[in-house]
Amino acid sequence: MLVHPQFDPVALSLGPLQVHWYGLTYLVAFGLFLFLAGRRVRQPSFAGTGWTRRDVEDLLFFGVVGVILGGRLGYALFYKPGYYLQNPLEMLMLWKGGMSFHGGLLGVVLAMALFAKLRRRPFLQVTDLIAPCVPTGLASGRIGNFINGELWGRQADAALPWAMAFPQSGSMMPRHPSQLYQFLLEGLLLFALLWWYSRRTRPLGQVSGAFLVGYGVLRFVAEYFREPDAFLGLLALNMSMGQWLCLPMVLAGFWLMRWSARAMPLR
Repeated sequence: MLVHPQFDPVALSLGPLQVHWYGLTYLVAFGLFLFLAGRRVRQPSFAGTGWTRRDVEDLLFFGVVGVILGGRLGYALFYKPGYYLQNPLEMLMLWKGGMSFHGGLLGVVLAMALFAKLRRRPFLQVTDLIAPCVPTGLASGRIGNFINGELWGRQADAALPWAMAFPQSGSMMPRHPSQLYQFLLEGLLLFALLWWYSRRTRPLGQVSGAFLVGYGVLRFVAEYFREPDAFLGLLALNMSMGQWLCLPMVLAGFWLMRWSARAMPLR
């Protein structure tokens, strides 16, 4: 059985300034978005409608604000509504931890809707542009989770070659390194599939729908290996909160892809 390496959360100290690994993974995520979205706007379907590198930089700003506010509010409302309703000011205390991907997604959707309105662009054109660029950011975030030794997996068979003990969990039982599963599934695999799928011109909304379906399905699978939040446990049908939140994503994605194919078929 492997043991989590217990990384120092501080990657670099410069006098009183401390740079944490988790902050570096965010910087990597933002850098990858700029690179990949910059490649996307050079494709004929986007370059022909006036997209530029400056638009990509503005999209990143809108997205960062959306993911931080949405992720924090989503965590408060989806996972600990009672606590944060009694302590609303703590929702602003980002340093205490607690972010929700599904909340962050809603925040990004609202931010992209605002961007589309201000720039007078179709909302689905904006989301189709960014959808294949998101999974690499998710992959980077999961590496941050692993380095921090958080969001560990459920108990695993000790004979599993990569079973790992996480001392942060309070025990030395063998667990699935679910952060790495999520890195591979909703990070690298989803990126490869979406990047391949989006290389051809698709009806408006198809790539966005594919992201919702792909992420929802892969996250749903990964949740079977991830330890549920202790204060929630498993909910109805022995499903975690993450799995329940994935279901509407998958349904919305299938609906969007079907609507898109019917409303705007390629000719």
